[in-house]
Amino acid sequence: MSGVGKAGEVGKKIVVTFCSVSLPSAFLHPLEAQHGDLGLLHLNDVLLLISNSGQTREVLDLEALARRLIPSLKIVAITGKKNSQLAKKSNYVLWTGDLIEACPLGLTPTTSTTCISVVGDVLAVLVVQMSGYGVDDYALRHHSGYLGSKAKGSDI
Repeated sequence: MSGVGKAGEVGKKIVVTFCSVSLPSAFLHPLEAQHGDLGLLHLNDVLLLISNSGQTREVLDLEALARRLIPSLKIVAITGKKNSQLAKKSNYVLWTGDLIEACPLGLTPTTSTTCISVVGDVLAVLVVQMSGYGVDDYALRHHSGYLGSKAKGSDI
């Protein structure tokens, strides 16, 4: 998973959600990837890139570096622009729609980050449904807190 700015922060949230439902995931910052962290990528990985505009230079640079390292790498984009550079370079595009930001200036990521988060949650739900992941599996990964107790059947 990768993205910068607010989209990157939402990407980090998606990563921890994926991990909690047993989908191994990591966040790869596009700038750190240029300084050695690209080694995180391996042959059978899928790279999910987030950019509302689909034009974010750092994300596009990461796509090029990742393809040079692993030409067969599958790339999924979450973007609001289905004809963007990122969309054209991706194997799959999850289009959030040409959204208008709720920010009065129309600039601060608000509506777009909410939609990106929803897409991540939908993907996590699909993983649970398709994998047969159950409450016992969830309990094995959530040892503490309210959700851990609930998954183990404890009364709270």
